[in-house]
Amino acid sequence: MLIRLIKNALLAFTASLLFSASVLAADIQVITSGAFAEALKALVPEYEKQSPNKVIISYGSSMGTAPDSIPSRLSRGEKFDVLILASPALDGFIQSGSVQQGTRVDLVASVIGAAVKTGAPKPDISSVPALKQALLNAKSVAYSASASGTYLSTELFPKLGIAEQMSKTAKKIYSERVGTVVARGDAELGFQQVSELIPIPGIDFIGEIPPEVQQTVLFSAGITSNDANIKASRDLIAFLASPKAVPTIQKAGLKPVLPVLPW
Repeated sequence: MLIRLIKNALLAFTASLLFSASVLAADIQVITSGAFAEALKALVPEYEKQSPNKVIISYGSSMGTAPDSIPSRLSRGEKFDVLILASPALDGFIQSGSVQQGTRVDLVASVIGAAVKTGAPKPDISSVPALKQALLNAKSVAYSASASGTYLSTELFPKLGIAEQMSKTAKKIYSERVGTVVARGDAELGFQQVSELIPIPGIDFIGEIPPEVQQTVLFSAGITSNDANIKASRDLIAFLASPKAVPTIQKAGLKPVLPVLPW
């Protein structure tokens, strides 16, 4: 009788533990723009080793009207718990109420680089005059439809005095990595965030654009107005912003920020 009571108590205790674990565990729906995509893919398994939560990743550009861009997907009513994208775009979602006030966490700083197809001549882009000449010499140039491409087309090309020439040879790439376009030979020279170029096979990364004309963009996380998984969302963001994530972030071509969390 005593043995049976002990067995029943153990079974009840085990069941309660399993129930508690199921209650505590959450599926965190995250959408990230390309700059943080490779880092996030590598960091999620590390996070899931220390947490009962599971992370489901979706991808989209920070800006633009492409069907798979983050603004387009949110406008269609797709639901996510955490957004990770260029901070100016995230701020827009905070202002509109799609992302909760007081949840923005800057994760990384990202810069723009350039690439050519593997084995192709590597133009000098180490100075502003050299970058300008490289752009003019290229028969075709590809740039992203997101933050880096917006900067190139609306600010850098006009600043260099080559906007008219680039309107004939440069094209904006939607729903695809610039490096992929360069790798298959559809563009001679490609520009995008460094972290989006270096994982692409078939290209040679030739360096960052010069500091005088570089644009450093913060990529930040924010929690959406979906309150169901707020505790789990905070837990994930805290991990992504912690020293534990630094080596993986640096390997992905990004610069960790290590912010103070706002909650």
